[in-house]
Amino acid sequence: MRFSRNATGTLFVGGALSLTLVALAYPAMLGFDKVSTAQDRVIAQTQWGPLTEQDRDFVVKVRAAGLWEYPLGKIGMEKGTTKEVKTAGEHLVDGHAALDTTCRKIAPMLNITLPNVASPQQVAFVNQINSSTGREFDSNFANILRITHGSIFNTVAKIRSTTKNSLVRALADQANNTVLDHITVMEKTGFVNFDQALFQQTTPPKLPTTDLTPPPPQPGEPMVVLTPPPTATSTPVALPGEQAGTVPSPTIG
Repeated sequence: MRFSRNATGTLFVGGALSLTLVALAYPAMLGFDKVSTAQDRVIAQTQWGPLTEQDRDFVVKVRAAGLWEYPLGKIGMEKGTTKEVKTAGEHLVDGHAALDTTCRKIAPMLNITLPNVASPQQVAFVNQINSSTGREFDSNFANILRITHGSIFNTVAKIRSTTKNSLVRALADQANNTVLDHITVMEKTGFVNFDQALFQQTTPPKLPTTDLTPPPPQPGEPMVVLTPPPTATSTPVALPGEQAGTVPSPTIG
């Protein structure tokens, strides 16, 4: 994937983490002109249960998260200066490849359009982290990713506890395990500033929707696939009638 260098980056002043962070705020729905303010509004009845706007948001959001964290994981494996940072990069690649497989599996079944590119703000995070080197890279990598995963953790729990759609519920189960794992490996790097992380998670600024929304795919554009690593330990959700790790041909159910 290529990332635009024109996206607005974030700043680190005097070694302190200063982020403009709502990276995993709900993106606007792709393929729909209007979005209701009531996120629990049912937009479709499916054989797996009713699908709400927040259910659809969640599937799009998990996909978008992988589109910036997966390549950033590869960057961390290459540029990290410690074993712990490189290990954290490996976990990003492994976990998001499996989540992405699940998203691509269930999206056509629920008639959800998935993005092929992360949001402008997420792209800016990749550019900011990748532009640093050495211990500054390690710190930027660990802190930004710890904050974004901490921010999404409560959202995953909300979806898991409220959705009536079994496919979305299965994705939430997988996402919960993956996000907790990624929080843990970031903390194990020893670079996380917990005071800054808590502040950024609880007081995110309001940004324009255009900064937070991944663009829809272009007509005829092939879908980006996040390939699992050769030593993958994470597995996609297995749907009824299939074995874990397989990807059926997309069908609208």
